[in-house]
Amino acid sequence: MCDVSSFLERLAQLALPDGGWGYQPDQAMHLEPTCLALLALSLEVDRYQAALESGQLALAQCATGDGAYRLVRGRDEALWPTALVLFVQAALDYPAEDITRTAGRLLQTRGRAPTDVASPDMIDIDFKLIGWPWADNNFSWAEPTAWACLALRRAGHGDHPRVAEGLKLLLNRALDDGGINYGNKRIFGRATEPQPGPTALMLLALQATPADPRIEAAVEYLRQHALASDDLEHLCWARLALDAYHDRSGMNEAASAIDQRIADAYRKRADTPWLRPAPMREALTALALSAGKFNYFRLKLLQPAMQTPAEARPVVSRRPLSERLRSVFRGMALQAVGRLRQPAGPAEVHIARADNYDSNLVDILARSFESFRDRVPLAGKRIVLKPNLVEYHRGKVINTDPRVVNAVIELCQREGAAEVIVAEGPGHCRNVEYLVEASGLGDVLRARGVRFVDINHDEPIKRLNIGRLTGLEYLYLARTVINADVLISLPKLKTHHWAGATLSLKNLFGTLPGICYGWPKNELHWRGIDRSIVDIALTRTPELAIVDGIIGMEGDGPLNGTPKQLGALVMGTDLLAVDATCCRLMQLDPERIGYLVLGQQRGLGCLREGAIKQIGQTITSLARPFETLPQFRPLYLGRSA
Repeated sequence: MCDVSSFLERLAQLALPDGGWGYQPDQAMHLEPTCLALLALSLEVDRYQAALESGQLALAQCATGDGAYRLVRGRDEALWPTALVLFVQAALDYPAEDITRTAGRLLQTRGRAPTDVASPDMIDIDFKLIGWPWADNNFSWAEPTAWACLALRRAGHGDHPRVAEGLKLLLNRALDDGGINYGNKRIFGRATEPQPGPTALMLLALQATPADPRIEAAVEYLRQHALASDDLEHLCWARLALDAYHDRSGMNEAASAIDQRIADAYRKRADTPWLRPAPMREALTALALSAGKFNYFRLKLLQPAMQTPAEARPVVSRRPLSERLRSVFRGMALQAVGRLRQPAGPAEVHIARADNYDSNLVDILARSFESFRDRVPLAGKRIVLKPNLVEYHRGKVINTDPRVVNAVIELCQREGAAEVIVAEGPGHCRNVEYLVEASGLGDVLRARGVRFVDINHDEPIKRLNIGRLTGLEYLYLARTVINADVLISLPKLKTHHWAGATLSLKNLFGTLPGICYGWPKNELHWRGIDRSIVDIALTRTPELAIVDGIIGMEGDGPLNGTPKQLGALVMGTDLLAVDATCCRLMQLDPERIGYLVLGQQRGLGCLREGAIKQIGQTITSLARPFETLPQFRPLYLGRSA
């Protein structure tokens, strides 16, 4: 076993005074980092008995009473940590009655079956297979299904029919060339790319099952990825998963190489100024470097279940009548207020020419900002920049260009901002640290001395849903977003295969933590992309939008389209007017984009061209036609809840 004492000591020092661990040092207790920390510190149980006992007590306080575990101050429906707690209970020999109760509740949790079986993004998936969702009343997804199967097998319930079905679901969604991701194998005929994290969890769940070519392909994909990676989280999960397949040829040599890469990646992360200590990564590092001698995730340590859980039954929760009536009245009041809502000030949108990313972007933005300084003063303010950082693929123009983010940071600093923070919560990839480094944004953060906040794991703040179009009474937004004096949406100008266009309003999906809505945040898609966009925007409206339209994307956006030169930076305080202007620059009719029409109806901003004062370049001087997919259905407003 490698010497992991230093990692365990740092982890113990990061424990909260009242027990448990958050994702960040200044954050209250969360279940996922607490579960992983308990496993890690149990490697030296005598030395860390006090931290273990307080952590276990903090975990127990998240029990709902029916065997489920959720964050007390989080979203009620987000029960996905229940599987992690069950794994900890089984691995650390909790009392049999505790394990049985948690296992029984986990077996009662079921993903919902899709009803739109003809949906183009579902045709490569056997939708009849039911696994586990991130949140109640949602669809089955790979990562929560993998955790549930792994935990139930660890607890001795591997022969349960639900586990068998979950394992079939994982194999069904595994890519033939190796690995798995958070969603589908194909979207609109294009193969998706695997993700190391979900692949590792899938392999852990499937260990010691009958041989399958997709398992072998996943093992090889993860091995090759780990031998080339320098990302700490990816490497740790790969080491833990590949240890369960140690009998494969060349795996011992790979294990030694991966151990060295983990140590190097840990040192690199510690020297990265925009990153802070992360309890979950401290725990993963200790667990991964101990895997050669002891690995909690190896299922060969299993014992038969001591008790059989109660027969799985659907869990039906219904709020009291008085609470439902209050909800109805609140909705009626919010709708009345919404009808009276008027956009603040005239709708002005500035279009600036920027031929390429080597232009003097700061000066270009400064000239544009002259028109908005009085309405959005930055001096002395806490500024949060929300770029679009959904995935990273070399050579694709998926994300807001780091040079644009750099220019906006410099603009804010020139204006005298008290603090500038860059924050993002991608829906397609949990490991946002990897995305920041791979995309080049990390270099900008280092050079500018700006910190980054992972919104997906930020503290969730419950807010009344002002729009109520989705049927959700509340939305959970990130604390960093709620506490910003000025929130600036910094999207990439792109077409979108479902929404038509993804701009400053669609960019707000990334302000909702994944720990509440999952990866991808598909519940918001299921409730209607257009409705969700407007709900989020009405609940927390950014003060400014700056759209990176220097090189946009057309066709199968937001991920698989092709680059399109436009040469524009678009700025404004009325985000609906900004997005409508961007649509006109792409020669798309904004009055055929569902969320823009809904937004206008709800008083979010101006849509009609005659009501928007264009400043700077004219639309006609820069407009170019952008192609959209034939599958895009204009004015499809989604199903309501």
